[in-house]
Amino acid sequence: MFDIGLQELLLIMVVGLLVLGPERLPQAVRTVTLWLGRARRTFNHLRREFEREIGADEIKRDLHNESVLQSLKETEQEIRSIGGGLKSDLSKVKTDLEKLPAGIQDDLNPEQRNKSSDS
Repeated sequence: MFDIGLQELLLIMVVGLLVLGPERLPQAVRTVTLWLGRARRTFNHLRREFEREIGADEIKRDLHNESVLQSLKETEQEIRSIGGGLKSDLSKVKTDLEKLPAGIQDDLNPEQRNKSSDS
């Protein structure tokens, strides 16, 4: 929290011992830790109230939903580009099939054979 190292802490304790004396130092340490605890609890309470008031949870959800929506749009674009490529490949196959002789076309298309045999 305060980024105090071991050396700084020892220096504070020695100065406190010299200034307050060994009789009052434990009570002073208890008082300081009590005030620090109260300050920390108050800060956490204020932070929670502030987040609740501004709707931080809603903002986080909205941002998450926007990122999911953007991801879905990107996926849709990828699928459409793949689909466009498949359509062009399909049209090439149809063109190639039309170039084949009629007998081979009939052999490759069993649906037409089934329809003609049913009628």
